[in-house]
Amino acid sequence: FYALDADLPLFLAMTSGLQHALAMLAGLITPPIIFASALSLDGETSAYMISASLIGCGILSLVQMSRLKLFGGYYLGTGLISVVGTSFATLSTANAIFDSMYKDGTCQMITAADGTSTRAPCPDAYGKVLGTSIVASFLEIFMSFVPPRILQRIFPPIVTGTVILMIGASLIGSSGIPDWGGGSNSCMSRPASGFFALCPDIAAPKPLPWGSPEFIGLGFLSFVSILLTELFGSPFLKNISIIIGLAVGCIVAGPAGYIDGSSIKSAPAITFLWVHTFKISVYGPAVLPMLAVYISLAMEAMGDITASAEVSKVAVEGEEFESRIQGGVLSDGIGGFLSALFTVTPLSIFAQVRLIRLGSSPGINLDARITVSSPLLVVQIAMPADGAAPSSSSSASSAKSPVQISRSLRIPIVPNPVLGGVTTFLFASVVVSGIRVVGYAHFTRRDRFVLAGAISFGIGDLLQPTIFTHLFDAVHVNSGTQGLLDSITIVLSTPFLVSGIVAVVLNLILPYEDPSEEEDDVEVIDVEDQKRGHHL
Repeated sequence: FYALDADLPLFLAMTSGLQHALAMLAGLITPPIIFASALSLDGETSAYMISASLIGCGILSLVQMSRLKLFGGYYLGTGLISVVGTSFATLSTANAIFDSMYKDGTCQMITAADGTSTRAPCPDAYGKVLGTSIVASFLEIFMSFVPPRILQRIFPPIVTGTVILMIGASLIGSSGIPDWGGGSNSCMSRPASGFFALCPDIAAPKPLPWGSPEFIGLGFLSFVSILLTELFGSPFLKNISIIIGLAVGCIVAGPAGYIDGSSIKSAPAITFLWVHTFKISVYGPAVLPMLAVYISLAMEAMGDITASAEVSKVAVEGEEFESRIQGGVLSDGIGGFLSALFTVTPLSIFAQVRLIRLGSSPGINLDARITVSSPLLVVQIAMPADGAAPSSSSSASSAKSPVQISRSLRIPIVPNPVLGGVTTFLFASVVVSGIRVVGYAHFTRRDRFVLAGAISFGIGDLLQPTIFTHLFDAVHVNSGTQGLLDSITIVLSTPFLVSGIVAVVLNLILPYEDPSEEEDDVEVIDVEDQKRGHHL
């Protein structure tokens, strides 16, 4: 084990950093692929979004892992291995926001002659999410100056773990499993005719009905590849099992005719930040949901910083630890602001990386910090580009003002079943991460009540996603108030947001039990004493 400030051999630092970056890769590219698909953006725009996400992650990871002293004893960054990634919390919320935009006419629907409606490309919707994210990021920046002990009291493990758990569960239901079946669009209902009569649509290289055995088998192959890598792979291969699952699925899908390689050949060799730009604006109904997202990002950050401190064998309480919490949350908030300027949705501490923590590596120190982030930039300089999204026209504007050069990663157009099989496992790992955080709680009767109350709403919302969508149908108000009602509807329709709100409220209003009553009323039996008594 190498201490936090110990010298680490350069080769070992590079190897550890590259290993960590590869392990993060699938989680970093998944959100932009899903965003592009939800907005019907073309492959070129999708490729750019992937590239911008990776560049932003590399830059902001360096900021987060630094520990810059500011005024008044405040810090920027944690000084730990707290890498930055594309937030999954934003994923489910943004999808709900996109649904609202198509519903209220902000984005257009295309109606075919047979009456089938499809989503028209809507890059402006992405720009509205970015603009709203900029505004909402100031909430997390403000939260960083609240004493960490107060934040930890408001957001204990029973609250933060519940939110992380529900993020993973909602993504499995809204994206993972539907994509595994062939697609998460209108083809899920298996209409008799129209553009989405087959999945992902009738224009795909090899369209089939949703849930076809071919789709299920292709996704299952990717899923099993991950399991086999865990069973028989080396420690290095285990850390990139998600990438292996994607690769195996695509290798089989290509010859089978599920992949159209034309966009790979036509993709540009080099891309830059701001090659594609999106018109930044604020979407009123998205303000409340994005504020809630940033609160959840702060909760995730506190949990991940604690885990990083434990693995790094530094203090997990006291003034130094609290300064790391403060610096990490501040960097997270500033990162959310900057990531929107990078044309990327909020980039925050990558909580999912707990499961691939560098604790299995021989050192977690200053040398490794640089080599964790650098490969994210290097890998893009070394590889040509491509993206993953349905073919459609995009009105995203271009700007020739590159400040950072990058070749985007060669991501073939990943078939939905392959992506679904892999992301189902990836999102399930988020659920496991949430369960791990919940496990830090003492599980008193009070804790169990908070968890049950929060999950009641979260799971119920997940299983019946339209239950709150008609809550204000009978209310007739002006456009300003309607925006507020739409915001509330989006929050209530997002499982992890509603469960997080319930968990926070219950945690604040329920009285703590007396110390003498905090022990569970479960009889603890000493097995060894029983054995000794039996022998006597």
